Amino acid sequence: MRKKLVACLLGVSAMSALVTGQLVYAEEYYDDGTYYDIDSYNEEYYDDGSYSEEYSDDSSESAGSSDSWYQTPRTDIQRGGGERETPDENGQIHSYLTGQLTDAEVALQRPVAVMINNIINALPQSGIENASVIYEAPVEGEITRMMAIFDSVDGIDKIGPVRSCRDYYIDWALEFDAIYVHYGQAVYAYDLLNSDMVNNISGLQYQDSVGELNGYAGEDVFFRSSDRVAPHNCYTSGEGILKGIERKGYSMELDNDYTGHFKFAADGETVTYPEGTATHIVPHKYTNYPFFDYDTTTEKYLRSEYPDRSAGAAQIDDTTGDQLAVDNVIIQYCEIQNYDDHGYLNINTNSGGDAILFTKGTYEHATWVKDSDWGPVKYYDADGNEIAINQGKTWVCIVQDTRKDDTSFE
Repeated sequence: MRKKLVACLLGVSAMSALVTGQLVYAEEYYDDGTYYDIDSYNEEYYDDGSYSEEYSDDSSESAGSSDSWYQTPRTDIQRGGGERETPDENGQIHSYLTGQLTDAEVALQRPVAVMINNIINALPQSGIENASVIYEAPVEGEITRMMAIFDSVDGIDKIGPVRSCRDYYIDWALEFDAIYVHYGQAVYAYDLLNSDMVNNISGLQYQDSVGELNGYAGEDVFFRSSDRVAPHNCYTSGEGILKGIERKGYSMELDNDYTGHFKFAADGETVTYPEGTATHIVPHKYTNYPFFDYDTTTEKYLRSEYPDRSAGAAQIDDTTGDQLAVDNVIIQYCEIQNYDDHGYLNINTNSGGDAILFTKGTYEHATWVKDSDWGPVKYYDADGNEIAINQGKTWVCIVQDTRKDDTSFE
């Protein structure tokens, strides 16, 4: 089927309500009108809330850049070791994502990690309040993107908007032995996604620079909504994801040696941290300017972002209208460099570094450590003891280690 490249400009048709005259996105259109995102462009916000996405053809770039943290897909998958928890009389064990008692059938299946669009045109997102863990990290143009990790996607009708992969998100997904769901990818993720190491579900079937993409599982895994313009209107569902997993033949059973990422408080116990209290947290100053406010009634951290823009501050789930709320917030500082002049980021997910943990309105400075490329990150206090978090949902904010001054809390 013949393809043609179409660059869509703002200022025409339905997109004129956004920003006039700026390049918004580039896509491959087939003759029958179907399309997919190339996603080789940069996004940048201006002070008035508008933004531009400047298309750049990266097909000639090598995924094995000389300044990358690693040159080729790694093969030393190590996920820890230890015996599985024995189900109680109700057939439950503790979830590896939340620490809460969960049906063993759910707790022992692999989680699903979905890439989520987080620019203002993508708000409000759908389905993400069902996630047990959320990772938020910068991508090019000072924006952030999220990865929502689900214990189970059963019964979730709409998840998204789904966006494209960056290689460092694959690392975090593999820390949880998760199946990774995305729509498109940056050039630096191609080799890893197309390796046997990553079980991924992709919305793209073909990429000019690499050919067929291993993760494609059929066009019905994803769908487009009519209330937004591409690329901010791509969604998936629990049914679609499970259909894709079945078609790809991926195992849904956790690796036998997987013993979890976080250390959780025991049943009936509550963790508080000794350094002090903080009820308002600003993790970073990327373009969405997010913050968390601790609600003493629910004992959860309520998430907000884009406080000065039309979408408002409270970050809600479009399905329910509820503000996103978590039990733990972790700020994890990482070394970050640029891969190239297009602004694609090279985040070191293995080196270890500083972190700050928040729970129950208290905080503690920590060190994060990773013992192997794919092993889970662990958090330690100044005496070398692993730090526990409270049972429940967790939000991990990845922040450049040279921008610690952007973090504030009180």
